[in-house]
Order: sequence, then structure tokens, then C-alpha cells
Amino acid sequence: MTVHSTLNESDTIASIMQDLGRRAKEAAKSLAMASTDAKNSALRNAATAFRDRSAEILAANSTDMTAAKEKGISAALLDRLELNEERIVAMADGLDAIADLADPVGDIMAQWDRPNGLEISRVRVPLGVIGIIYESRPNVTADAGSLCLKAGNACILRGGSESYHSSRAIWSCLQEGLVSAGLSADAIQMIPTTDRAAVGELLTLSEFVDVIVPRGSYKLIERVQNESRIPVFSHLDGLVHIYIDEDSDPAKALDITLNSKMRRVSVCGALETLLVHKSVAKSHLPAILNSLIDAGCEIRGDEVVMALEPRTLRATEADWQTEYLEPILSIKTVENLQAAMDHIAHYGSHHTDCIITENADTAKTFMDVVDSAILLQNASTQFADGGEFGMGAEIGISTGKMHARGPVGVEQLTSFKYIVKGTGQIRP
Repeated sequence: MTVHSTLNESDTIASIMQDLGRRAKEAAKSLAMASTDAKNSALRNAATAFRDRSAEILAANSTDMTAAKEKGISAALLDRLELNEERIVAMADGLDAIADLADPVGDIMAQWDRPNGLEISRVRVPLGVIGIIYESRPNVTADAGSLCLKAGNACILRGGSESYHSSRAIWSCLQEGLVSAGLSADAIQMIPTTDRAAVGELLTLSEFVDVIVPRGSYKLIERVQNESRIPVFSHLDGLVHIYIDEDSDPAKALDITLNSKMRRVSVCGALETLLVHKSVAKSHLPAILNSLIDAGCEIRGDEVVMALEPRTLRATEADWQTEYLEPILSIKTVENLQAAMDHIAHYGSHHTDCIITENADTAKTFMDVVDSAILLQNASTQFADGGEFGMGAEIGISTGKMHARGPVGVEQLTSFKYIVKGTGQIRP
């Protein structure tokens, strides 16, 4: 196999990207025809490589972590960047889980006959070549590469500069899996430079790339949406809300809120704003506030919250608009369900929102009205994850409404075509 791991002096960013695009397009043609067994073999062999080469991956990650700390990167981003044995095992297990999924390629979505005898089928097919741009989290390399492979797509990966060495070590394992299964190593490629100009070039490769999937900060998503000449699956910021209703169970409210915020503060499903019905503020909030503060969370609240807990800071308008990705939580009391939904509609990012209530009618209204990709009742927002949805993994949470919405897994990385079979019919 040929792997371009470094740039030659004579290479330009434009020529490198054109080469990646051409090779990916060719690989996509053969991968679309690859057997399920070959794809699964590549995934399982890559998973084995993760486990066997964990020391190599951790050494690469250590290099990235040292550089990131020297740059003064925030604790939340460091958490996203860091790998350990447990996370490497989770990546390997994720690949095995994806291998266990049904192969979507060739699946007959619908089939019907016309009165004139024509037989029509709608059949799943790969998208083609997918460009994936992401920041900080090296595990996205494994998730993105493996999901694209299972769905029969070639991909071009561009991880964040902070995770450069980690991502390349992971990518090397994916390449090992491809080659061992007799598939083209060009099916999963990684841009061999941290130069931001490469992103700009990728966004213009409409001749070779069919879809762009950005995953990262609002600034990154905005740039991709503004510059891309290729259709985009957007993964916007996760400004996640929980609304604690007047008919909520206080024990559930406490456990769900604490887990939603503090289990892992740096993931996109982490709670950022808690909305509480005023009638249960005094009965529910003291225990919640005390547990959050004991866990190391800073609270920013309105006057009602500040009166209940003197350690609370006053929330500002900016707090309702902020995805902290840190142990900080803004809390607001509201008059009723409508006020909660109005707040979410105004400040939310259409990512993930939750209601805690025992009232089925109230829950239904919330689910019907709130316009988010993922809605939960009485469950932690940290379940906003493709793996937890049974998808094996996901490239991101799409907050758009075209083609894919919510966790972007194997099925969402396919399109479809119509197959029409006749016996000589002509149109009158």
C-alpha cells in the first residue's frame, strides 16, 4: 500500500488534496462492491490492532497531551484529547459492535409493483466519498473511519492539530485492518498536514467528495458551512437543556441532573442549562444544588436559585447562550412548561433536550413542540450518543433536517437508488 505520511518539499497543499480525492474516489468504487464479510474482517482486524498496539497509541497520545498542556488548552479539551487503556478498549469494542451491525448496503427499503407490470425497489447505496473534519477527539478517527467503511464509503479524515499524533496512530490500525482484509488502503485516508489550508482545499473537492461532515466548535462549523461547495451534515454545538416539571419525581430529578452534567462535562450531550418549574424549586433544587457543588460544579442562577443557595453566582444573558463543556451549569426557574419551551426555542441549538416529569400529557407536549434532534423523558442527556442508541458509534449528532438528523451512524451514511425492472413496457 502507499501511505503519504509526510509532505515532500515539492508538494503543495492543493496537489496533495487533489491526490487524496482521486484515490478516495477510486477506492469508493471498489468498496461499494465489497462483501459484508470483507468489511467486517477489516473492522475486526483493526479492533485487534487497537488492542495489540495500545502502547503505541498511548505514546502518540502522550506526545499530543504534552504539547496541548504547554499551549494551555482548557481542561475540557484535554479531557476530549486524552486516551487511556479503557478508552482504547472502548474504541476496539466499538469496531466490533459496528461489525456486528447489519450491512445497510443493498438493503431493500421498499418494493412495489405498478399496474403496468413494472417492479420498483428503493435500495440503499453508499454515499461515496465522505470528508470528515473534527477537533481534539482522536477517537473520532476510529468512529468515522469504521462507520464509513461499514456503509461502503471511502473517507478523507482531517483531525485537529492537537490530536495529530494520536489520530495517525489510530488511523494506522484502521489501515492495517483494510489491508489484511484485501481492501484498498485508500478507503480510509488522513490528511498528512495540520495546515489549515488543507481544510479549505477539501471543501472545494466537489469532483471527488460527496459529503462533508464537520464535528467541532461553532467556529469550525460556521467556516465549513460558509466555504463548502459540497453538501454538509452539520454537527452544531450542544447547548443541552433539562426541564424539571412540576410533576417530576425529585429523586429522578437529582440523579438525572447530576449525571447529565457531571458524568463527563466535555461531551456534546452534557447538560448546560437547567430549567426548573417554580412550584418545585424549593422542594427539588436544594438537594440538586448541593450535589452539583459537592461534585465540583459552579452554579450560575437567577434570583430564585441564588436565594436557595448562597454559593450561586448570578447568571447573565451570556450564560443562557453558552455551551460550557466545563463543570459550570446555568439554572433558571420558569413559570410553566410553555416558558421552558420558549427558553429552549430561543437559546437552544436543536441538539438534545430533556424533560423530567411523570405527567404523560406534559411529556407529549414537550416532545411534540421542542424542535431538537434528540428528546428524552426521565433519562440522562449523556445518552445522546450513537453507541448508546445501538448504532455501534456515530460520527456526530446532526442538528440539520436534511437527510440525516440526530446520531449519524451506518444507516445515515447511505443514500438510495431506485431499481426498476420491466418486461418490455413502453410508455404510451
